[in-house]
Amino acid sequence: MSFTSLHIIDPLLKSLSQEGYTDPTSIQTQAIPIVLKGSDLIGCAQTGTGKTAAFAIPILQLLHNSKKDQHQKKIRSLIVTPTRELAIQIDESFQNYGRNTDLRSCAIFGGINQKRQTKVLKSGVDILIATPGRLLDLMNQGFISLNDIEIFVLDEADRMLDMGFIHDIKKLLAVLPRKRQTLFFSATMPPEIIKLSNTILQNPVKVEVTPESPTVDAIKQEIYFVDKGNKNNLLIDTLLDEKITSALVFTRTKHGANKIVKLLNAKNIDAEAIHGNKSQAARQRALGNFKDQSTRVLVATDIAARGIDVDELQYVINYEIPNIPETYVHRIGRTGRAGADGTAISFCDAIEKEYLRDIEKLIGKKIPVVDSHEYPLSDHNPPKPVQQQSRRHSGKKSSSNRNSSSQAGKNSSASANKRSNRSRVKRSGNRN
Repeated sequence: MSFTSLHIIDPLLKSLSQEGYTDPTSIQTQAIPIVLKGSDLIGCAQTGTGKTAAFAIPILQLLHNSKKDQHQKKIRSLIVTPTRELAIQIDESFQNYGRNTDLRSCAIFGGINQKRQTKVLKSGVDILIATPGRLLDLMNQGFISLNDIEIFVLDEADRMLDMGFIHDIKKLLAVLPRKRQTLFFSATMPPEIIKLSNTILQNPVKVEVTPESPTVDAIKQEIYFVDKGNKNNLLIDTLLDEKITSALVFTRTKHGANKIVKLLNAKNIDAEAIHGNKSQAARQRALGNFKDQSTRVLVATDIAARGIDVDELQYVINYEIPNIPETYVHRIGRTGRAGADGTAISFCDAIEKEYLRDIEKLIGKKIPVVDSHEYPLSDHNPPKPVQQQSRRHSGKKSSSNRNSSSQAGKNSSASANKRSNRSRVKRSGNRN
């Protein structure tokens, strides 16, 4: 099937051809006709499935075909997404696909001065892509009105909830026009997401794409079993291979990302970090350097990595195995795109073996193990990570100890009082 068969208008077909796209992905094939009909849609799709184009193309077509007064541009479509990187990337997609139309888009997000964003808003935009915090802020300042929204998109809904944006989303829903088309996208559909979708969608058509196997099968995957204390050494040894010209390294924490960058730079391996504590300028600079390959290694946390789309990315390295299986699919989906080769390497310590089992269950295959490295796993049965439970038990135990100590103190105090009383009686007798 081609985009032509989806009844895409010529200006968009021309843009898609200029981008090198001829055949739609599965979610595009299913979603585009539904959106063009004006129906609400709920889409369940992972990263790397072409989800952005699945809503950007039909939105551009619908707005182009129902032109309003171009002298007074009003925001007619709103796309809300959880991270700055995603907002920027979605805006780039709208600009690329809509370059042969007169529609204008703009991305707004926090972390930078608002002046440039408000200047663009004042000049008028048709399509607004925004993170929740900056959107509400500029609405409160009077720079943004949502009265003319015709199409609303909530993207990465599960991540929105993970990041605590649920209250912001409810505030937005309260001011959006009731008469609108709503598109709802999420990588997973836990009960709270289903509950949220039921409050914002009207008779939605559901589209579900499960690309775990196709996406994962296109990528060479490897597992290195290694003790936690040797992961730094293994990472350095891995990156000393000159064949790895670009690698995206995932960590669980921002602090961990910073430590790895410091370690790699000390070994003359060019690396930069991208995470929520970095300023927007620093994040964009790091991403730009990685894309043009002036930086060889980009170290990222999962949330910051949403929206990273790098052509011909060779390697993804999971410095730590994610405890959510779908996150693994999201991570490795950054490589092996558009038919290109890609390799995903994962460092797994003994505690993370449980996470690995969940991942292999999700993707339906065993990941090959690489034994030929200098730091094989030696501690196969470390203490279980029950620190929180231990603290609770410790707290109870301490409480018990405190009670015992308190009781002992009371007993001791009582004894002391008795001895004191006896002493006073004795001294009194001597004086008499």
